[in-house]
Amino acid sequence: MLCCCFQVYRDFMQSFRESMSEFLESGMVAEIEVGLGPAGELRYPSFSNSQGWRFPGIGEFQCYDKYLLYDLKEAAKSIGHNEWGSSGPADAGHYNDWPQATGFFRKHGSFTSDYGRFFLEWYSGVLLKHGDTILEAASEVFEGCKVRLAAKIAGIHWWYKSMNHAAELAAGYYNLRERDGYKPIAKMLARHRAILNFTCIEMRDKEHYWKARCGPEGLVRQVTNAGWDKGIDVSCENALPRFDRAAFDQILLNARPHGITDAIPPKRRVFSFTYLRLGPELMQENHWREFVSFVRRMHAGLDYHPEPDKYFKPTVPLERSKPLKAFLEEPAIPVASVPLDQYHVPLALQKAEEPFFSQDAPGGGLGAQVESSSASFPLNLIAWLWHGTGPSRTVKQNVQSVYQSDSDYKHTGSSRGATQSVQDFYQSDSDNKHAS
Repeated sequence: MLCCCFQVYRDFMQSFRESMSEFLESGMVAEIEVGLGPAGELRYPSFSNSQGWRFPGIGEFQCYDKYLLYDLKEAAKSIGHNEWGSSGPADAGHYNDWPQATGFFRKHGSFTSDYGRFFLEWYSGVLLKHGDTILEAASEVFEGCKVRLAAKIAGIHWWYKSMNHAAELAAGYYNLRERDGYKPIAKMLARHRAILNFTCIEMRDKEHYWKARCGPEGLVRQVTNAGWDKGIDVSCENALPRFDRAAFDQILLNARPHGITDAIPPKRRVFSFTYLRLGPELMQENHWREFVSFVRRMHAGLDYHPEPDKYFKPTVPLERSKPLKAFLEEPAIPVASVPLDQYHVPLALQKAEEPFFSQDAPGGGLGAQVESSSASFPLNLIAWLWHGTGPSRTVKQNVQSVYQSDSDYKHTGSSRGATQSVQDFYQSDSDNKHAS
C-alpha cells in the first residue's frame, strides 16, 4: 500500500513535468517545492483542526495506522523489547493537553527514558526517510530541468522554550536542548541539493502567549543556521499577514544576520523571501509605505543586475540526488545498548562538524543497514539525529545600517501593530494551512 502511494505521487510529478514542459524549458518555473506532508511541510499531521486541536495544544503522535504499527513492532522486536512495539506512548496526552499534564512530556517524564528515546528515534527517523525517498524521486523525475527543488519545514514554535519541546516531538522533530533535531534534516536536504524553506521569520517571542513558552526567534535562528552550516540555501516566508515596521525589522534581522558590509556579500543570508500576502490591506497608504521601505532595505547593498541569475547563483540543470551509499559507515549499535548518559551530551561538547553518518555519534553510524533508498528504514536512527551543535555560535545582529531612515519613505503614523491575535489565527485556520 505504501509503495502504491509512493508510485502515485511519483506518477503525479512525472505528469506535472510533461504537462508543464513548455514552462520548464523556457525557465519560467525556477523552483519546485515538493510537498512532504500537511500544508506541504515535512511533518506528521500532529496538530489538526479537524481533530479539535487548538493552539497551544501539544498535539498527538501519529503512529496508529496498521503500517506504522507493524513497522514499530518490528523495530522493537529487533532489539528484544517486544513490549515497546504494541503502540505509541500511552501517557503522551491528547491534542489540547499541555506538557506538564502528561506523563510523557512532564519534567523527568518518560520521553527521557530508554523507551522514550527508542520511540522518538524511530518516529522521527521514519519521517526523515519519507522526505529522503520523495525528494530522491523528485530529483529523478525533474533531472535535466533548470529548476531547484525545495522542501518546507514547519515552524512549530510553541513549547520551544520548554525542556520537552512537546509540540515539535509530536510533529516528528526530535529536537531538545541537548540535541539538534534540524541538522539531520538539513543534511538530508543537502543530499538532494534542495532549498530549505522555513516560516515564522517575522515573529518575536514577546508577541505570543507567554505560558505557551513560544520561541520563534530562537527557532528561526536554529533552523536557518542548520541549513547554512550544511551549505544549502535557505528561503523564508512570514507565517501571518503583517504590515507593521516591527515585523519588517524582524524579517531583516533573520534574512541578513550579518547586516550590510562593503566587503564580499555575506554567505549567511536568505536565498529568497516570500511575502504573505498581496491584498487590499497591503494597499492601504500607511501599509504600502512601510512595505516599500522594507523592500528597499532588503535590497540595500545589493547591486542591480538586469539578469536575475547574477543575483545569487546561475540556474543549472537539476542533477540526481547524491548516492546514499556514499554516506554509509559501519553497522549501527542497537539503540537499547547505548547508555542513557551518552544521549545527553551538552551541545558545547559535541563536534561542530561530523560526517553525514557519523561513526563517532552515540550508537555509531547508520551503516550497511541501508542498502538503497528503497530499503526498509533501519531501527537505529541515531546517525540521522546526532549531527553537530546547532546554533552554538552567536551571530552578531548587525543591521543598524539598514534601519537608517529612508529620505523618501519616512515612518509616519502608526500602522497596524504587532498585536494580531495569533491564537485566533490558529483556531480559525483550516487543515490545509500551517500553524507555524
